[in-house]
Amino acid sequence: MQPTGLSAFPLTPLVDDELDAHAYAALVGRLADSGVDSITALGSTGSYAYLSRGERAKALRVAIDNAGDLPVLVGVGALRTRDVIAHADDAAREGAAGILVAPVSYQPLSDDEVFALFDDITRSTDLPVIVYDNPRTTGFTFSLEMYERVAQLPSIASIKIPGVPSDPEEAAAHVERIRERIPGYVTIGVSGDAFAAAGFAAGCDAWYSVIAGTLPEPAVRIAQAARRGDLDSAHAEVARLRPLWDLYAEAGGGVRVMAAIAERLRWTQRSCLPRPLLGLDDEQRARLAQILDDLELVPPRA
Repeated sequence: MQPTGLSAFPLTPLVDDELDAHAYAALVGRLADSGVDSITALGSTGSYAYLSRGERAKALRVAIDNAGDLPVLVGVGALRTRDVIAHADDAAREGAAGILVAPVSYQPLSDDEVFALFDDITRSTDLPVIVYDNPRTTGFTFSLEMYERVAQLPSIASIKIPGVPSDPEEAAAHVERIRERIPGYVTIGVSGDAFAAAGFAAGCDAWYSVIAGTLPEPAVRIAQAARRGDLDSAHAEVARLRPLWDLYAEAGGGVRVMAAIAERLRWTQRSCLPRPLLGLDDEQRARLAQILDDLELVPPRA
């Protein structure tokens, strides 16, 4: 598949330091009829880097079993290429629609090492591969030259970019510079929820979304508005949610905020993230509760 539209990245909740399969099934099940276009299990919001091979395989089975007709993509990043390939094999065996690969490493990676990672992976699997450019967590930033180089490999289906410039003209020019370097069949997906409308306006094909994995309704509104060409409405909804994006930034990313939302709604147990992640503190949780009320983000059925 060539990923387009809205892909939702759900949490992988734990209880007593084990996968909470019941809570995870319910989280994924809520997405099945939500209007998202795909589900990406075990992304950064899904804490893939903290999970063993067995935990990942079990989580993927739960996701696929509860996703309905939606395609399920899956993150397979790991420190060693051997392990990335093993996770990709598990993904193929379980019926995943594609894999998401970030160049994770303890030692800083060179361009040649990142290229070798993707070369090895694409030689070992027939699954579509999404290139995950996430410099905040990996420490590696893709240049335009690296986008071009990696995108020529077989099975590369999409590139997940880390936001776009705030100026609309600069954003469009940035996306166009990437597009000029890569094959036409490789899609470009924006990440960073605050960049969703700007990414679509700049010409991105997809939005890889944190919030959509827990509260899909506002994300679907943004994506549907962009899809019908109503970018003003998409920008307005993103702007309305600014207090949530600000809390993301304060908390060091969206995963802690999404975990706190799921915990508040009793969709997961308290402290559902893998240690050493602690989640939001009490003051942040109180502010989050106010934000959810002010923005009317809690689903009626919750």
